[in-house]
Amino acid sequence: MGVKAGLAALCAALCISGPIAAQDVTLVAREGGIVLTGTLQGYDGEFYRIDTAYGPLTVDGQGVICEGPACPDLIAPKAVMRVVGSPDAAGLLPALFQAFAQARGLVYEPGGGNAFQARILDPESLQELAVISFLPMAPDAATTAVQDGAADLKLAFRAEPDLGSHAVATEALVVLVAPDNPTPDISTAELAMVLRGEVDNWAQIGGPDMPVVLHALAGEADLQQALAQRLGAQVATAVLHPDLASLAEAVAKDPWAIAISGRSAIAPARRMPLTDSCGFPLLPTALAIKAEDYPLALPVMLLTPKRRLPLLTREFLDFLRTPEAQAAVAASGFVDRSASRQPMTADGLRLINAIQGAGEDVTLDDLKRLAGIMDGADRVSLTFRFEDGSSTLDPQSQDNLVDLAQLIAAGQFRNQKLVLAGFSDGSGAAEANLALSVERAAKVAQELAAVAPDLAPADLPVIEGFGEALPMSCDETAIGRQLNRRVELWVVPDFAPAEAPAP
Repeated sequence: MGVKAGLAALCAALCISGPIAAQDVTLVAREGGIVLTGTLQGYDGEFYRIDTAYGPLTVDGQGVICEGPACPDLIAPKAVMRVVGSPDAAGLLPALFQAFAQARGLVYEPGGGNAFQARILDPESLQELAVISFLPMAPDAATTAVQDGAADLKLAFRAEPDLGSHAVATEALVVLVAPDNPTPDISTAELAMVLRGEVDNWAQIGGPDMPVVLHALAGEADLQQALAQRLGAQVATAVLHPDLASLAEAVAKDPWAIAISGRSAIAPARRMPLTDSCGFPLLPTALAIKAEDYPLALPVMLLTPKRRLPLLTREFLDFLRTPEAQAAVAASGFVDRSASRQPMTADGLRLINAIQGAGEDVTLDDLKRLAGIMDGADRVSLTFRFEDGSSTLDPQSQDNLVDLAQLIAAGQFRNQKLVLAGFSDGSGAAEANLALSVERAAKVAQELAAVAPDLAPADLPVIEGFGEALPMSCDETAIGRQLNRRVELWVVPDFAPAEAPAP
């Protein structure tokens, strides 16, 4: 069938209409010829979204006339933002929506009751511009609701291939124990064995001869599923709790309890120090969490359907990148995504780890080259990692790439040099690892140039690779190797490339 014939058939199909009385709206093409009848799903000031006998359709409002009792107010359309998903991150929503309204000079009006609901109003007419709600929902049900049009946004700790993602904040999973538990710390390998049920006595991991009592959220909780994904297996049978608050309270009362919780919901329990399998401390500092150097850092995301959302909803998603949004995130107890800087020399633990790990594969000359570039440099929290076994940046790194492009365009690094420093794990030959680290850094630079084609070449970062010279964690575990495979962003005031060796 030719293109013209196909269009003619489509027009003919759309022009067929049954009794209009049973429908909410009728959209009539201004130039005539096409009539659509259906149930109005939304209008964002630009586009109508209607459910017709031929499925959901999105129609440009400039090309049609709306007829029927359900036709919206074309001057001030109302957006409906229905959020579903994880209750363990829902504490972010009130502060974010309030900050969004204030940034636009609008009125934010919280609703009553236990569930989160609110309205955004025009400050002069007090006309309702948006109605916002949140409904806790299991991950699979929330995905279905968004895909079927019963919800607009999904709050989650993991990206999904069939939904768009917008990074909101970062959370870190931490080990909770009672304040009087005497065990000094726990390694990632020991923690994995506890969660899998392979350790059932504290004496097996350096504690007293007492039984380990594992507590957890219900298995269908999004946070629990994200943990299982990191663990590579489901958590063993445990005492279950409906939310993080009750989980922390129960652990605090039992001296032999242990659980995984969010960094934003520790009290009244205490956080047990976590180490890697070689005993190197893993600290959930803000920079380590933002950079995903901490192994149990999780992104908090709003996932979107593959359909056009109302204008105000799209503007809210764009707002998430602003300083006002990130200030609201921090005030809610989560780690914000704003780029932060720290002098490279302030991270003495990493330098100690690099020196201890130096050997035949990492020479003194390698460390001298590394130290020469690090001297006077700052590390920026924007860090880039790839999907396992691929050259595709993971979802959080893709968001970081857009953030970096915006910061460069805004002149945040004027009169400074940016360095994309690539690193590898210690598996394989040192020469191959060095080449791979350079390749990864070059890939990030290539993606940055594609995201921001208007940036001048002089504004783009330079490329460096250091192979396995600066490990974040021990290479003995899969999660340790994953942490070590990364591309960091450094700011060097007077950067000069390392001199090439004499021939």
